[in-house]
Formats: sequence, C-alpha cells, structure tokens
Amino acid sequence: MSQLTVDQIYLVLVEPSSAQHKIISKYLGEIGIKNHTWVRNGNEALAAMQKSMPDLVISAMHLQDMTGTELVQAMRADSDLQSIPFMLISSETHYRYLEPIRQAGVIAILSKPFTFLQLKKAIDSTIYYLDPGDVNVSRFSGDELNVLVVDDSSTARKHIIRVLNNMGIDRIITAENGAQALQLVGEQYFDLIVTDYNMPQMDGAELVEHVRRGSSQASVPIIMVSSETDDSRLAAVTQAGVSAVCDKPFDAFTVKQLIEKIVV
Repeated sequence: MSQLTVDQIYLVLVEPSSAQHKIISKYLGEIGIKNHTWVRNGNEALAAMQKSMPDLVISAMHLQDMTGTELVQAMRADSDLQSIPFMLISSETHYRYLEPIRQAGVIAILSKPFTFLQLKKAIDSTIYYLDPGDVNVSRFSGDELNVLVVDDSSTARKHIIRVLNNMGIDRIITAENGAQALQLVGEQYFDLIVTDYNMPQMDGAELVEHVRRGSSQASVPIIMVSSETDDSRLAAVTQAGVSAVCDKPFDAFTVKQLIEKIVV
C-alpha cells in the first residue's frame, strides 16, 4: 500500500447546512485537503461514492433522507463501500443514534462545535488507519500472530479485522459472543484476544474472567474495545484481568501501540 498524504485525500462531505459546509471546508483547506465533494443527503453521498471512491466520508447525523447511522450501515452492507473510513460530526448525544455508529466502526465522532485541532487529529487517524505499517512485536512478525476477535456485531468485527489486516495481521478467528470465544480458546492457541464488552450469553468481563481463571491460556493478552462508560463496570473488567481497554471509536495508532506493548 502506498503512503497516503493529506494533499492526496479525496473525501465526500455529507452536510445539509451550507453554513456548516463552509466551516468544515475552511478547516479542511487549512489541513491541506483540497479535494472533496459536497452533498446534502445520504442518497447523494452513496451515488458520489459509487462514482468515485473516496478515502473518507464525513457526515452529519440528521440528513433529509436518512440518518448518519443509516448511511454508514448502508456503506457497511455494500462490498464496494464497506471499508471506507467514516467520520461523524454531530451535536447528537442520544445512545440510540450513536451506539450503532460506534458498532459499525468509525474513525471519529466529533461533537459540534468542534475545533480545527480535533478535525486534524481525526484526519491523521484516517491516514494511520489506511496505512499504519506492520505491527512490530519482539517475538513475532504480524503475519505470525494468531488473533481471536470477539464481538456480537458483524460490522464491528469486520472493522476490527480491517484495522488488524492493515497492520499485517491476517491469522484471525472470530466469535460472536464470550461463550463461543471460550470454546475456541479451549480448542486452539491464540497470541491475542480482542473483545467487545456488551455481548449476549457471556459478556466481555465474564470472558476475561473465565480465560484468566479457567483456561489453559490464562496469560494471553486481552484487549477490550467498548463504548461502555459505567466506571463500576469498567472497574470489574480491569479486576477480571484485561490487559488494556480501548474506547469505541478507537484509532489504529492506539491499537497498534497496545499490541506492541502487551504481546511480548
């Protein structure tokens, strides 16, 4: 993969407000991004993506014909569009809208009003997501790592897999919940487990506890990726023995750093 630079980025901006479009365009220009297509609704965005594949989609939440949630879900359901990074800019705070977007895998969620530096950081995360370089751990090369990805959302699993693939990690097995993951842990060896927290049948905290106390792989590094905000529940995860916790949405740089730190 060739190294993408800021001036090479082409993006689709989905924003119904002319005023907001001017603000975002001004910031993009200051960052160094000159090439973008502005559309006002989701269907126009999907048509623009089919015409010319962007490196990034930036969207508001509330559009005339659909929500930003529905737009990213339509992208993730399309084999041609599913790997395009997606960024949300919105004043929306309701869990009902934001959680599906987190699960679909987004580069960033920026709250209005946002700053130039916040947008720049999100653009930098996009570039790193597209080309993070191979993960570097002491005993392995990335293509030698056996990784188990656990998440009840298929779109979230695909997003995590894309992030890991971009780092040179290809040997990945998936599970839809903790119970299924625990069965796999009993059948084969893993160098790393990446798991969600909130899942049916057995959640991430229970999975970590069972792996640590009742499996033959008690020392396997475990990264938990979750949108959970309850401090008491997160404390329980830490107590159970998770190696690291990442928020959703997460950036590839953070994940790569954690892998290089905990897989030794």
